Amino acid sequence: MPTTILHSTIASKVQNLLETMLQAPVPLRIRAWDGSTAGPADAPVLVIRHRRALRRLMWQPNDLGLARAYVSGDLDVEGDLYEALTRVAALIWRAPDMKDLPIRHVASDLVRLGVLGTQPKPPPEEMVVAGTRHSRRRDRQAISHHYDVGNDFYRLVLGSSMVYSCAYWTSDTPGYDLADAQRDKLDLICRKLGLRPGQRLLDVGCGWGSLAIHAAREYGVHVVGITLSTEQAEYARKQVAEAGLTGQVEIRVEDYRDLEDGPYDAISSVGMAEHVGTDPYAEYAAILYANLKPGGRLLNHQISRVHLAPKQPHQARSFIDAYVFPDGELVPVGTTVGLLEQAGFEVRDVHALREHYGRTLRAWVTNLESDWSTAVKLTSPGRARVWRLYMAASALAFEQARIGVNQVLAVKDHRDGTAALPPTRSGYAV
Repeated sequence: MPTTILHSTIASKVQNLLETMLQAPVPLRIRAWDGSTAGPADAPVLVIRHRRALRRLMWQPNDLGLARAYVSGDLDVEGDLYEALTRVAALIWRAPDMKDLPIRHVASDLVRLGVLGTQPKPPPEEMVVAGTRHSRRRDRQAISHHYDVGNDFYRLVLGSSMVYSCAYWTSDTPGYDLADAQRDKLDLICRKLGLRPGQRLLDVGCGWGSLAIHAAREYGVHVVGITLSTEQAEYARKQVAEAGLTGQVEIRVEDYRDLEDGPYDAISSVGMAEHVGTDPYAEYAAILYANLKPGGRLLNHQISRVHLAPKQPHQARSFIDAYVFPDGELVPVGTTVGLLEQAGFEVRDVHALREHYGRTLRAWVTNLESDWSTAVKLTSPGRARVWRLYMAASALAFEQARIGVNQVLAVKDHRDGTAALPPTRSGYAV
């Protein structure tokens, strides 16, 4: 518990206030809106540009309140963002409930700092979806919020590959970059699926068409890619035409629940299942199973929950819920495997790629920061800040084993039990 305030600067009062709220020392240096500073000199700097940032935290003393202050520009970080996030993560997880805060100890500071007042409006980038959870209409809203940000913005962040999922880093040699790692990931998927000329591949959640184009061009398959994002579909169709693959690749704006033209020889689901939701997942798996030929393979690439600190009882939403993936849900990989097996699949391989995603996200953050002014022009200052915060925090979550990502290879066996897979893993997963 902080002792009586001995300093009179605004930064010192802010430090005392935050330590009272968090009931722990603040591990960052603080610079207040008047230029005064307090805290460890060798730490990243928490820049509080407006007292409104403190009011946001008073109303939401958790990751959502912190995100609202950062996205709005009321609060910023100078120095190593990864280091700053690492230092504050533990404090945010264990932040006490408002009713438990000893406000009386800092009541006079609350008045003098202008923190007391009504709750500030959230930044306009915060999303509120309407309708029944995981209904077709609500899923379209959620997907549009995240993916219809602008193809030029995504190209700036993702790079020339336009692949928005974990890359597969197979080399540390100079010159090997994100585009190479994404190409290697696309090829890994195609090899795991055992694609051959003339086969039909269904790519569920096809993004900007990169996997569909790679599979058609390099493996000679016919591809149907489906997405709920109109901007993704428009971009993908243009790329398909420019690649001269119009006769091999079809991109549709279509819900997976409306699929009617199966069965396919192979199905890929890359970064899609996180949007499906826990309750509808059994139906999702059953639909994929029904749309796959006997002997066909499914490659499911999905982020998983490793372990998660319990959500605070006063927090209805998190930063990710409100700004990044509305209605997105993560489950342990064991849950995913169980649901795929329940649908009839035989799971043959689980490949963990957790470290690869941390490296991928850091590359995306570098892309964003390297051309920050353009990113802001393409979207908004708040949207660019959402992406910087979300990708940097996610990189740390993968690196610290708080979340994972796995490629699950499953087969729809023939009636006699044959699966037509190579006898060793080296036949498809190297």
